[in-house]
Amino acid sequence: MAKTVKELKKGNVFKSATAALMTIAFACGAGLAHAHGNERHARKADSPVSTDEHAFGKQGDRKNTTRTLTIEMADTMRFGPADITVREGEIVRFIVANKGKMMHEMVIGTMDELTAHGELMKKHPGMEHDEPYMAHVSPGKKEEMVWQFTKAGEFYYACLIPGHFEAGMIGKIRVIKAKA
Repeated sequence: MAKTVKELKKGNVFKSATAALMTIAFACGAGLAHAHGNERHARKADSPVSTDEHAFGKQGDRKNTTRTLTIEMADTMRFGPADITVREGEIVRFIVANKGKMMHEMVIGTMDELTAHGELMKKHPGMEHDEPYMAHVSPGKKEEMVWQFTKAGEFYYACLIPGHFEAGMIGKIRVIKAKA
């Protein structure tokens, strides 16, 4: 008998909401996919902050931002900067600026999650999500993400639009232990 998503999560088969989303998308096919358009995907300032915890942290509360970082994306398939360091517990407001002429995105995650999600994007290139750790940015526009890094470690951000990740559009986030 097939297990429910809840049973699978309880059994620790899924380590993040991203893995669950990918499983559902595979099961349902392109029906869950939405076209990557040029519309804005900003989250409203008064939207509730998600309590979902991921290996790489959780959505941060905009009112408690401790630092603002601008991440630029270019048609050269690079992020600037491509390497950042933050402290464990820090709440970062990312201003994600698309300096190119094509759509780009910034998705935060572990390398395994980003690689798996990138493969899913190849199969469903129009797929789009509205998760707090993802920003889809139209050419010449900016979006914001607020993220709290709750665990020390090495994490990444990438553009998962087919071909961009493979071309090297990846950045690294080093989360260092907070001072005691």
